Amino acid sequence: MKFYLGTNWKMHKTVAEALAYTEGLAHYAKDYPQFQFFIIPSYTALWQVRQKVDALGAPIWVGAQNTHWEDQGAFTGEISPVQLKEIGLDLVEIGHSERRQYYNETDFTVNLKTLAALKHGFKALVCVGENMDEKEHGASKSKIATQVQIALNGVKAEDLPRVMIAYEPVWAIGEKGIPAEAPYVFEIHESIRKTLCELYGEQGREVPIFFGGSVNLQNCQSYCGHPDVNGLFIGRTAWQPDSFHQVMDLVTDAWKNK
Repeated sequence: MKFYLGTNWKMHKTVAEALAYTEGLAHYAKDYPQFQFFIIPSYTALWQVRQKVDALGAPIWVGAQNTHWEDQGAFTGEISPVQLKEIGLDLVEIGHSERRQYYNETDFTVNLKTLAALKHGFKALVCVGENMDEKEHGASKSKIATQVQIALNGVKAEDLPRVMIAYEPVWAIGEKGIPAEAPYVFEIHESIRKTLCELYGEQGREVPIFFGGSVNLQNCQSYCGHPDVNGLFIGRTAWQPDSFHQVMDLVTDAWKNK
């Protein structure tokens, strides 16, 4: 299994900025075959970023930040998996904590969207994570297990190879996020793996689990080397190709020395 390195741009970058970034990342990515890269731009840039990645032959997956669960309908401001499929995207991010916090996303709509993404051939990147109150009350593992169980309800074993889990503690992401200590991250990833194996047996060991939460140049190496940390989902540190390139080197060194 390759190690995954990806980033969600959130509501950043114009189309011109997105294309310049993609070209810069593609320049670096070709030298790191040990990684599977993915980027998740804003909707306005998806078409052109997809075309740029294809034109460059870059080893980069392109994803969307959200999808509706219906193929079409009276859902103003939403986007359907059919519309995203027309662009030729590789993956859909589902259940990001900001979607849960600001846009009424629930575990149950995450499940509907996961099923819709898989139905239309996408990889489903399901985001889970606890807030600080839940962490301080010792409820992190149970909260995240519930999120995983509901998100994957109805997901067949044959579709599991297209499922990815991103653990992003709510208290660790964003500009004011508190970086998580590596031992805590490992403990939570082990718990997620346990839940996946309870649901799918040994096949649950094949689902990639990423960590995201104030990942930066100072801490990215510390999260590497654990068998249940299969990738890093990076924020602003990966929003410029040069700093993303530094992450690539640091993670490479960490894996060589593990």
